Formats: sequence, structure tokens, C-alpha cells
Amino acid sequence: MRILRTLCVVLTAASAQPALAEPSVADLAARVEIHAIETLTLSDQQLLTGDKNGKTVTIAGELRFPRGATGRVPAVVLLHGSGGIGPREEFWSKYIAELGNASFLIDSFSARGIVQTSTDQAQLGRLATVLDGYRAFDVLARHPRIDPSRIALMGFSRGGTATLYASMNRLRDMWNPRATFAAYIPLYASCSATLIGEADVSKAPIRQFHGLADDWVTVAPCRPYFERLRAAGRDVKLIEYPDAHHSYDNPLGSKVPAVFRDAQSTRDCVLKEEPRGVIINAQTGQPFTYKDPCIALNPHTGFNEAAAIATRNEVKAILKTVFKQE
Repeated sequence: MRILRTLCVVLTAASAQPALAEPSVADLAARVEIHAIETLTLSDQQLLTGDKNGKTVTIAGELRFPRGATGRVPAVVLLHGSGGIGPREEFWSKYIAELGNASFLIDSFSARGIVQTSTDQAQLGRLATVLDGYRAFDVLARHPRIDPSRIALMGFSRGGTATLYASMNRLRDMWNPRATFAAYIPLYASCSATLIGEADVSKAPIRQFHGLADDWVTVAPCRPYFERLRAAGRDVKLIEYPDAHHSYDNPLGSKVPAVFRDAQSTRDCVLKEEPRGVIINAQTGQPFTYKDPCIALNPHTGFNEAAAIATRNEVKAILKTVFKQE
């Protein structure tokens, strides 16, 4: 009887547990490939001056192919944020594939021995992953299943900043003139640093998405920059969403904005390149470091469903246009 009672308790407890959802077929790719990408670890000064004496490193990228696609397909290179590859990046990789495109999700941290830079941004140059994006383009352009004329670059936060400035002709000409992206799609990229030649960018569309409530990477410095780009005749748009915080598109983010403890933000810093290759703190006139007093801590992150859905629709529309899809 004691054994029977115990068995009943176990069965009752088991039946009370929620059933595990079956994996969705929609999450499955037609094919996934892991590719090595030869690149360099560079300081910002090295990247800005074309100094190729950085440390050689082989990073990896996950290439996901859409179901039902035949022949050469378009692709989107994805550059992750300060937290490395997480649910946000995985979500976008799958979403882009569901739109009929290949997605190439780049891991810029693991091979460099970095887990995250959120609380210590000095581990890697602010612009270092610009080169990762250029080198990823080369890998895709050689792939027999990818259309090299239809490759876009997209990034988030730190990766968004790299995406935004990868559009500069000065950097592309120095590092990889072949890397001709069909579009640049940065999400909440930092515009806190004014770079030499920053208005001379690719003629390809640039679409940046940002939350008005973002206190990690504030949108305010981006407005005058995008005005300068428009004045230069470039196809750019800065799209802002009310009540959206940093990482507002992360589907696993908190619906109530949460503090990211000890995360570093340059929201109070005014930075500029002066002289060529040197990022200085305009308030002190000295080379910028993450120990400067202007560095703020404890910004917020949070999911905003309305802004996330709107961003997905905008990204879908721009990719459909630049990839010339029906």
C-alpha cells in the first residue's frame, strides 16, 4: 500500500507538469553550415588607419539556408552585440531565413576569448567587428549558393555600430573594396563618435532602428548624423520607436525594463576622431578610454512587442526591395 500511495503521488505530480512543446518545424533550416572566417583583432586606431598588424584570428559564422530555395539566394550577415550571440541574434537568423534569405550569424567573441563586453567594453575596439563584417562578405561571395550582388549587413548595438560605420567608403576602401553590401541595417547603433569622412558612405540604403527610451545607446547623437548623411544625398532613414529600450527586439527580454548591472554606456560622452585614427574625449581633449568620467553605468534593457514587430516589418520591406524579391 505504501508503494502504491507513493506511485500515485509521483503520477499526480507528473500529470501536473505542463507538457513540453514539440519543436516547431518552422524553426528548422533547409541546411546549416559553419564557416571559418580569417580576420584580425584590431584596435580602433588600427582599423581607422588601415594598420594591418593586428593579431590574426579565425572566427566562425553559422550560415542558415531557407527552406524551398533553389539556385543562388540572397544573404544577410548578422553582427551580434556586447553580450555575444543570444536569443535576439538567433531569432533574427531564423526570421531572415523564413523570409527566403540565407542568414550568416557571425561569432566575433568566442575565438578571441571573450564572453561579453557589456561590463568591460575595453576588451575589444568599438569598431573592430567592422573588419569581421567585411571578411564575412568574402566568405559568402565565394559560396556557390549565395548571390554576391545581394548581401546585406545587419547588426545590434555594438554590432549595429560596426554595421553603420562599415558603410563608410574610407573604411571599405582601406580594408575590402570588394565588400559591396546591398543594404546596411543597424539596430540601436552608437553615433557618439564623429569620425573623419563619416558622411561619405555607400550609396546603398542605410536603415537604423532605435528606441526613444534607450538609455544605453541614446538616439540623440544619431539625428544630426543622419541629417548630414541626407544632406550628402545618401539613402538613409533613422526610425525611432516610443517607449522602446535597448534590445527592444529581444523576444526573451523582460517586458518590464530591467537594469543591466554594471554595463558601460557612452551616453554622456562626446567623442571625435582627432587626429586621424585617434578617438578623443571632446570634453577633455585626451584619448578616450572606458575609465573616463563620462562613462555611465546600469542602463536598462527590455522587450517592446510593438516596436519589435514594426522593426521586423521594416526589415522585411527593405530586404525585399534591395534583393528584388516578389
